[in-house]
Amino acid sequence: MSDTRRRVKVYTLNEDRQWDDRGTGHVSSTYVERLKGMSLLVRAESDGSLLLESKINPNTAYQKQQDTLIVWSEAENYDLALSFQEKAGCDEIWEKICQVQGKDPSVEVTQDLIDESEEERFEEMPETSHLIDLPACELNKLEEIADLVTSVLSSPIRREKLALALENEGYIKKLLQLFQVCENLENTEGLHHLYEIIRGILFLNKATLFEVMFSDECIMDVVGCLEYDPALAQPKRHREFLTKTAKFKEVIPITDSELRQKIHQTYRVQYIQDIILPTPSVFEENFLSTLTSFIFFNKVEIVSMLQEDEKFLSEVFAQLTDEATDDDKRRELVNFFKEFCAFSQTLQPQNRDAFFKTLAKLGILPALEIVMGMDDLQVRSAATDIFSYLVEFSPSMVREFVMQEAQQSDDDILLINVVIEQMICDTDPELGGAVQLMGLLRTLIDPENMLATANVRRYPGKTEKSEFLNFFYNHCMHVLTAPLLANTSEDKCEKDEIVGANKSNTVCPDNYQTAQLLALILELLTFCVEHHTYHIKNYIMNKDLLRRVLVLMNSKHTFLALCALRFMRRIIGLKDEFYNRYITKGNLFEPVINALLDNGTRYNLLNSAVIELFEFIRVEDIKSLTAHIVENFYKALESIEYVQTFKGLKTKYEQEKDRQSQKLNSVPSILRSNRFRRDARTLEEDEEMWFNEDEEEEGEAVVPPGEKSKPEDDFPDSYEKFMETKKAKESEDKENLPKRTSSGGFKFTFSHSASAANGANSTNSKSVAAQTTPASSNGSSSKNTSLTTSVTATKGSLVGLVDYPDDEEEEEEEETSPRKRPRLGS
Repeated sequence: MSDTRRRVKVYTLNEDRQWDDRGTGHVSSTYVERLKGMSLLVRAESDGSLLLESKINPNTAYQKQQDTLIVWSEAENYDLALSFQEKAGCDEIWEKICQVQGKDPSVEVTQDLIDESEEERFEEMPETSHLIDLPACELNKLEEIADLVTSVLSSPIRREKLALALENEGYIKKLLQLFQVCENLENTEGLHHLYEIIRGILFLNKATLFEVMFSDECIMDVVGCLEYDPALAQPKRHREFLTKTAKFKEVIPITDSELRQKIHQTYRVQYIQDIILPTPSVFEENFLSTLTSFIFFNKVEIVSMLQEDEKFLSEVFAQLTDEATDDDKRRELVNFFKEFCAFSQTLQPQNRDAFFKTLAKLGILPALEIVMGMDDLQVRSAATDIFSYLVEFSPSMVREFVMQEAQQSDDDILLINVVIEQMICDTDPELGGAVQLMGLLRTLIDPENMLATANVRRYPGKTEKSEFLNFFYNHCMHVLTAPLLANTSEDKCEKDEIVGANKSNTVCPDNYQTAQLLALILELLTFCVEHHTYHIKNYIMNKDLLRRVLVLMNSKHTFLALCALRFMRRIIGLKDEFYNRYITKGNLFEPVINALLDNGTRYNLLNSAVIELFEFIRVEDIKSLTAHIVENFYKALESIEYVQTFKGLKTKYEQEKDRQSQKLNSVPSILRSNRFRRDARTLEEDEEMWFNEDEEEEGEAVVPPGEKSKPEDDFPDSYEKFMETKKAKESEDKENLPKRTSSGGFKFTFSHSASAANGANSTNSKSVAAQTTPASSNGSSSKNTSLTTSVTATKGSLVGLVDYPDDEEEEEEEETSPRKRPRLGS
């Protein structure tokens, strides 16, 4: 006996009345001692494990459907099905079942479905002893037939008997002939009765009847009967839709006639279920379970037949990627694939696995890459849907493809960059496509679904996570952040000023669609901060990304300002000292505090989010940030008393300062920590060490003094490029950027360049420390201290500190020269 004859799939019906695939194996019928009887055994073809062991019970009703299916119930809510690869195997097992139950193998159902209560209820009824007698199939009997069909629906036994009677007498075909007579005679009453009869027969839920009703010969007349619902004033025109409006498109001619017939049949039956039949009530929901199964098994068969025809699929792929293919044809090919992938969702996991592997082998990803870059919106949209099926199925497969591709092609045409560009260029005002693509990108860069083990075959000794993230940050990250950097650049600022943009805005995109796009990009970057550790850390510090993101705190779109704030909050939430030092040296709390002060007394989400950020720093006691905030911004914030956050920060700061001073009393001065109250000299020593080190260890990770124990790869490779750019800008930016006017008394400048950040060289630069001291003509000691702090604080706003050899002279000039004194008012 050949293996394929006995090859079966085991299905069980779940609570949602959907069939679950339990596996593929080989079936046999043998006597099992433990069960004391002949049983059906299915052993898995993969490992020989037992998938099914079911005793053939003499009283169980087994049904044979569609020549290759055997269905039965083991318990009240436990339905099983065996789907055979070959009809011969199904017939063989069916004979064994009939033999045990003493039935003729020609029957389709081995038992009547009876339970005891039903048996008692109907034993007096004369028709239970034999099949139901059907009235003659004539026009004047239609009302009687309709009453009979609707009356049996409440009783399982009578439903069974009516189904057998209808089947044995070829009754359905006779009814459909009467339908044609009624329609010709315009006999509305008869047509209404036929609607009730055909609907009732569908609710009998019998696969054998469905096969007759949904055959090519009968299906259109069945649809015709269902047009004449008595509840409607005018009949529907379903047949007209199915024959004239719905067009069957063959992208490549399908030569297999059985496959064509299956596709037509499935479409029409799905139409009957979804469009024609009313939504079943709670009491009727199980009436159509067999109809759902009928469609389900049809779809499985269609996908399997197409998948096995590699010549057909190869031809589809060839035409899809051929430049000579015209746009209409290509649109149809892509829509075919979209439909094909949607059908594949009916497959069980292992079959779906095989399906997508077939597509991958044939080259679905390179084909998608070409199609996603096309101008036709419909084609791009369908290609995105197909891409989403592939990413959902196997992100690793997509990642492997793009990494291999990177070795042979430019960054511009990499699949992930094509996806990012589609996201950026989405023309939909609501960015529907961009949101979908952002979700797919997030799945692809999510380390949670990356293989943790080393991929020996491709990257000996390296994990998928490290390989893919290195690839992504080297080849794709610049494409993702391009719109963000372009919209927060100083060039953009200058252009905005030329066309007369709002001078009080440092740069923010006022266009709603751009703001939405930037919000999506920020959401993705925030995800990276949380999941990518040192890759994103290097990127943020090398590109000074947080400073650029915080420009968006000025946006008139509050949702965008909140996205920028959320990005910073996620960074601070990591409690990473490298990030904290980057924030304090860059003076990056400035734009956040400006936004809080600009927001005034409004009690809104922005207000709450900013306060939550500072509350987190207080509760978690992040000392370096606490010191920075209190030393530089406390005067501006002390008036905020409706929350205790800022007073709490001051208290924490003072407690820590006391602790430090107690410790320092017993420590030699050269070892003292300068973490809290730093004066200008101490800071300069730090700067000197930082940059001496930078010169000595060029190309290595730069680590500030006192942090040598941290892993080197945890910090940016080099700040040199960044500093060169800063110095170049220093000579260009003679004046600071335009200031926003503020209703509040306190206002800071959010500097974008080295000259703006250096308080000593910028006449417009403002600092809280300087503002809090009244400007007076006499050189009082309090003023001196205050101005010294001012220089220190504003110098700290550089990401890399520059060592100024003549710093001492500058300080003296600060004290004497009114030209260089920071001003209170703009």
